Amino acid sequence: MRTARVLRHLFTSRRSLTRKFDEEARRAIEEAIAASEKTHRGEVRFAVESSLGIGALLAGETPRERAIEVFTSLGVWDTEENSGVLVYVLLADHRVEIVADRGYRPVTEEEWRAICQQMEAAFGAGEYRRGALEGVLGCAKHAAQLFPSEGGGPNELPDPVVFL
Repeated sequence: MRTARVLRHLFTSRRSLTRKFDEEARRAIEEAIAASEKTHRGEVRFAVESSLGIGALLAGETPRERAIEVFTSLGVWDTEENSGVLVYVLLADHRVEIVADRGYRPVTEEEWRAICQQMEAAFGAGEYRRGALEGVLGCAKHAAQLFPSEGGGPNELPDPVVFL
């Protein structure tokens, strides 16, 4: 199992990012994030990584652990109302992780996992744009419930998709 994972990561190139998330898909994701943030005060980030480095693999780093690192490094935690949420995609592992700041405590792990599974199913069918948009909209639904819009506010985090 460990060998298979290492091989998947070694053979999942950075080029796979632009094949699966082409310019049109990235623009659609960015537009969905921007549009959703007009309906709530939350902040959504979307990050995609092709594979982990050999050191992380040998250490047994999980997609969840990596997503938490990315959440921190992108500053998703650093919003006025603790309203940041990261959608993290690790292509080599075929995994999606959502990491939400403490303002989302009412949302259960099962609810976040359901969004991830919906995205993973779409990705498994080769529908990366659709899966990504469903994920953004799922996160936005929770943000709108917990942080309803009060006539707009500052955009605290950038909207473009991050390729790691």
